[in-house]
Amino acid sequence: MAVSIPTSKILTHLEQLPHDWLIDYDSNQFNHLRLALYTQFTQLIPTPKILLAEANPYLFLASWIAAVAANCPLFLANPYWVEREWQEVLALVQPDLILGREGKWEKRTGGEGETTNHPPQIMIPTGGSSGKIRFAVHTWSSLTASVKGFTEYFSQTPVNSYCVLPLYHVSGLMQFLRSFLTGGKFLLKSYKELKAGETGTIDPQDFFISLVPTQLQYLLEMDSDWLSRFHTVLLGGAPPWRGLLDTARKAKIRLASSYGMTETASMVVALPPDDFLAGNNSSGRVLPHATVLAGQETDTIVIEADSLCSGYYGQPVPSSSYFTTDDLGHFDSLGYFHVVGRSSGKIITGGENVFPSEVEGAILATGLVSDVWVVGKPDPKWGEVVTAFYVPQTKYLNSVIIKKVLTKKLCIYKIPQRWIKVDSLPRNEQGKINRYMLASF
Repeated sequence: MAVSIPTSKILTHLEQLPHDWLIDYDSNQFNHLRLALYTQFTQLIPTPKILLAEANPYLFLASWIAAVAANCPLFLANPYWVEREWQEVLALVQPDLILGREGKWEKRTGGEGETTNHPPQIMIPTGGSSGKIRFAVHTWSSLTASVKGFTEYFSQTPVNSYCVLPLYHVSGLMQFLRSFLTGGKFLLKSYKELKAGETGTIDPQDFFISLVPTQLQYLLEMDSDWLSRFHTVLLGGAPPWRGLLDTARKAKIRLASSYGMTETASMVVALPPDDFLAGNNSSGRVLPHATVLAGQETDTIVIEADSLCSGYYGQPVPSSSYFTTDDLGHFDSLGYFHVVGRSSGKIITGGENVFPSEVEGAILATGLVSDVWVVGKPDPKWGEVVTAFYVPQTKYLNSVIIKKVLTKKLCIYKIPQRWIKVDSLPRNEQGKINRYMLASF
């Protein structure tokens, strides 16, 4: 089945999918729900700017399809943002309609909806260099280009997806789109269900599953035999550690390490599973819809792709078609790509991006510390753990008190897991940390 269809044909395409494409959910009920939402959206004039914060995955998908088909500007939201993040997003987006937040619909006024026949924009959240939420501006064209590149590279259509990643993340959304556009089957499972052993009744050999390294490690320990039966296990979100790859290879997991980001609508580089099983630990080769610039010496990674976003919402449109990342990498002599680190201080923990400056600001704002430095430390489970070196205001203060205050200021994955109390932080005259003096902690 073709992966390229116009938005005007989305609903027709949906009706032509097999009745069992959405596994463990009534497709007729789904279609009725999608139709009701589409009717509501198209009756609103001007076209509403929608902020989709639906925690129920089936309501999310029905709303997503209806909004895109109705040409509504659509912003995806993490239902579990804390209040500070919600205030930040609402001020930036100024939506006309909020779906799903706190289990209800909310019609707002003062937005800038407009009547349009142009392809809809789909805004996907990502973190900025300061930790503030930004929205990468995608279109139906950029998302479908990613699907097309994926199917060509893996020579697979239809694509059946077993999804345990959040749909408001690009990683979860693209799993849905690969199945939707190719006529494949789609199974939704929460990671919590998977950890409880509720894997479902499908035959994994016909499915792709996407995981971050932390999830891969847990599932290898829980049931490596089940995981080894999948057609392909896509791995992304954070650099995997060598021991994890060795364990996966020993368990005969058909692993495809990958490299990509929200801005590129998921992967632009991937490693064929047969290459992985043969001993290759790279990120793989470049997918056909993308170009990756980096030499055979470690260099900043620059990307051009049909799936590249057109910039960030509320910011000037980039003048260049190339996207400069904050990652470092190189190609080896055989053309395989290796990601070796980051040029910024960004921490990737369990597949989530954390920016130290945001965490440091939140900790200082508590008034409980006089100085703090946040850094990522290697960890076999999370890839990196957010670690805080802190100077307490009083000698009786401990990290438990600080963490309790931070629960209302930061998402849980941004709150440091490791806390190291120090009398002072070694800073030079310019205020920069002497990392060498703290390296032994």
